Amino acid sequence: MALEIERKFLVLSDAFKKEASHKIRISQGFLSTVSERTVRIRIKGDMGFITVKGLGNESGAARFEWEKEIPVGEAIELLKICEPGVIVKTRFYISSGKHTFEVDEFYGDNAGLVVAEIELTSEDEAFTRPEWLGEEVTGNVRYFNSVLMNSPYKDW
Repeated sequence: MALEIERKFLVLSDAFKKEASHKIRISQGFLSTVSERTVRIRIKGDMGFITVKGLGNESGAARFEWEKEIPVGEAIELLKICEPGVIVKTRFYISSGKHTFEVDEFYGDNAGLVVAEIELTSEDEAFTRPEWLGEEVTGNVRYFNSVLMNSPYKDW
């Protein structure tokens, strides 16, 4: 069981793609989108995961997160009973100083949305800001994947 500290930003351009060390396709759904405890099922490449997240702190940067790898076949079956809607995206991994940005390019009803996340050891930890990094949206629930499923980017 762990506390996840993560900051989230919009991305200004696709310049990040040439800096990416690798990328992976992700499909995910939610068994529960209750804000006190979201339960996510994810297929990441050929691996499956179940993740439980708790409420965020006041800034939205820190919250409880528990994740466990599960067989991809089980993840496929669990996606069938998730709440309606599936998020599909490609995640790009970009090193920046001693950190790694995970940049998600969304598809489907969220096409056009590109968001970067960085995990930190504290909310005020310094990090190198790439030039393609835009406005910070940490704590803005519109950008939570569990919200994008029901209120997609195309409807904003």
